[in-house]
Amino acid sequence: MSKITCFGEVLWDVFPTHKKIGGAPLNVANRLQAFGNDVTMISAIGQGENGAKILKYLKESGINTGCIQVHNEYKTGKVKVMLNEKGSASYDIKYPRAWDKIRLTEINKGAVKNSDAFVFGSLAARDDSSRNTLLKLIELAKYKVFDLNLRPPYYTKELLIQLMNEADFIKFNDDELYEVSGYLNSKYRSMEQNIRYISKKTNTKHICVTKGHHGAVLFYNDKFYYNSGYLIKVIDTVGAGDSFLGSLISQLLNKVNPQEAVDFACAVGAMVAQSEGANPQITQSEIETFINPY
Repeated sequence: MSKITCFGEVLWDVFPTHKKIGGAPLNVANRLQAFGNDVTMISAIGQGENGAKILKYLKESGINTGCIQVHNEYKTGKVKVMLNEKGSASYDIKYPRAWDKIRLTEINKGAVKNSDAFVFGSLAARDDSSRNTLLKLIELAKYKVFDLNLRPPYYTKELLIQLMNEADFIKFNDDELYEVSGYLNSKYRSMEQNIRYISKKTNTKHICVTKGHHGAVLFYNDKFYYNSGYLIKVIDTVGAGDSFLGSLISQLLNKVNPQEAVDFACAVGAMVAQSEGANPQITQSEIETFINPY
């Protein structure tokens, strides 16, 4: 299995009736770890119970917490989650929080250097402190996985282009793909044309676009792979894209055929969307039965 380091927000998703531990990079790390990879999380928490519970959760999940910093002056991350009648989420992300202030250390530099892949998103770059740390760590990474995860107003066109130019693998959802195509002055209208255009413009050989319940498209070494989605009843979409990405990266790093990898990842994403919260436990045999019930 692979050594992978994830960078960015760890936080509490606060729903109308309950709260759950989350944050896109934490969700990705969790799913990577569930498939037997050796995963380290780089982030920061505040003092007190909310931070302590996240740390305990990460340790119990088997994720290496040696790069989790504890800040006295900033609170642990918190996001207010609103769900519409279809289970789709919108977010109110509190600022500033401990994960906005991740410091560069020899320990987190070592973790990135020694990993097969480094996973990061755009939200963790909303503050100068964490952004500067991220840019330094990217320089040390072997294989850089960029999950856009666009949350207005916490990004700029310039930041996205900078991070895409650094990345070896970019994951978009379909709305994000077209938004970014516009930033890069694409005149194309089809998804495939825009994927190729972004690949060429940013020199990124691996791109994936999720399409909600319509599955995903993977562009991998100049070839397209498709999955058209799985029929489910959505409970909530929180973390479904993160579990999709963790599953896909795990499969590809461990040399699974790209078509099998995207089919597997779409199945895991769908299974998360039909469950409550971002990190339901899902076994290998449950995934195989979900893909192929007969």
